[in-house]
This record gives sequence, C-alpha cells and structure tokens, in this order.
Amino acid sequence: MSASNPTKAYKDIEFLNSPDARTIRLLAEYLEPQRRLRQNRVKDTIVFFGSARLRAREDALGDKQEVIDAIQRSGKEKTPKNLLDQLQQAETMIEMSRYYEDAVELARLLSEWSLTLNKRRFVICSGGGPGIMEAANRGAHIAGAKSIGLNISLPFEQYANPYIPPELNFEFHYFFMRKFWFVYPAKALVVFPGGFGTMDELMEVLTLVQTEKLRKEVFIVLYGGDFWKSIINFDELAKKGVISPADRQLFKTCNTPKEAFNYLKRKLTDRYLNE
Repeated sequence: MSASNPTKAYKDIEFLNSPDARTIRLLAEYLEPQRRLRQNRVKDTIVFFGSARLRAREDALGDKQEVIDAIQRSGKEKTPKNLLDQLQQAETMIEMSRYYEDAVELARLLSEWSLTLNKRRFVICSGGGPGIMEAANRGAHIAGAKSIGLNISLPFEQYANPYIPPELNFEFHYFFMRKFWFVYPAKALVVFPGGFGTMDELMEVLTLVQTEKLRKEVFIVLYGGDFWKSIINFDELAKKGVISPADRQLFKTCNTPKEAFNYLKRKLTDRYLNE
C-alpha cells in the first residue's frame, strides 16, 4: 500500500497562515502588487488621503432628511436629545461633504490632464474605501481613467468602493506594506480632512521627506486650509522649536480643486515631464 504524496509547503494553507510563514505573507504583499502594477504600466501615482467617513453631498442631505423624518415620527413636543445630536451631526456632515465633492473634481482634473500626456502618466491612487477614497477613484472614473485602490482588511469602515477597476483593486493585511505602496510610486500626495489614519499617513510622509529618506521629490498638498489650521498648528510647532521653520515649506495648502490642480500640474511638469 503506497503512501499518498505529501503536500508541498507552498500549497499548505495552514502553514501559509501560520506565524512561521509571516515573512512569506509579507513578501507576497510586496511582490504581487509590484507585478500587477508593472503589468498595468503604472509607474507614477498621485495619492489621495482623507476620511472614510465623509459623504457625497447628496448622501449627506439624505442622512439629514432621515433624521428629520425620525423627529417627526417621534411625535413629541420636545425633540429627544439623541435626535438633536444626530441632526447636528448630519448638519456637520453636509458642511464637510464639500471635501468629497472637491476630491471628485480634483481627481477628475488630474486624470483628464494625465490622459493627454505621452511621456508618462500620473495615476490616481487611494486607500480604496469609502469617503475621500471613493471620491478620488470616482473622479478618475468620470474622466475615463483607471485608478488604484489599496484596501486594508479592517473590522469596520473599510470596503472596496465601486470605482476601482478589478485589475488595480488591492487588499492588504499589513498596514506598513500598504503604506509602502502608497509612497513608493507616488510623485504627489493630496491630504484631505481626516482622522487618525489620515494624520498617521500625513505625518509619516512628512517625516520621510523631512529626513530625506525619499530619493525623489514628492509634492504634498494639504487640502482645506481652515480645517488643517484648526487641527495642526504648524506655526506653533516651529515656534516651540520642535520643527524647523523651513519644515513648513514641505507642503502646500490649497482650498479649491483648481488651485490644487494648477499647483500639481506645474510642479509635476517641471520636475518629471521636462527631464
């Protein structure tokens, strides 16, 4: 009676998912995206960062209407506090929805410009999920251009938006490998309002640029001057001596899609298209 053939190590799913094979999984999250980007001739990207929680204006208005309907259904003379809180939050999300709309427009403008280029293309790249990420991929889709989504497996908020072509829709397990693919092909980054994840990504890239760990020039746009000024006081950081005054020149603050587009088009053309 002959013994059955043993399973090859690279086909052993239990082994591949074990702690012993972690380095193999890490390497896979480096090599597989590298192969797919090469197959799709992607060398240069413009990365959009921003909150997954921001909504398109139409959706934000719909959310507010749902709260108003709930208030009317309550039938109480005095609106319950939880509904008042929801109404206030809905109003805030309507106000913040302008950043979603601006991200769509900026991604559209950049994608349309990129499609006119013969020498090299700048492909829109996002975290692949909802909110600002969706807006970036949506703008590229409207322009008729492909874009990239670098998703990450999370217990909430993260799911692939419908505007990413399948061949450029990625799913990561390791945050730092995802960050690597954000930065490695990037020639520009646009940072829209966001929370912990957005600020983590912003600060990591600023640190890499400040410490000259990148061998290329990356143009960083902080989108929404009023928002970022209220969240991070770069002037005070310089005043307190924890950053250099010159570090405030590592990024450009823009407030409209046209302003950001003109800045990035000029910088990318001078640095990468006139070589």
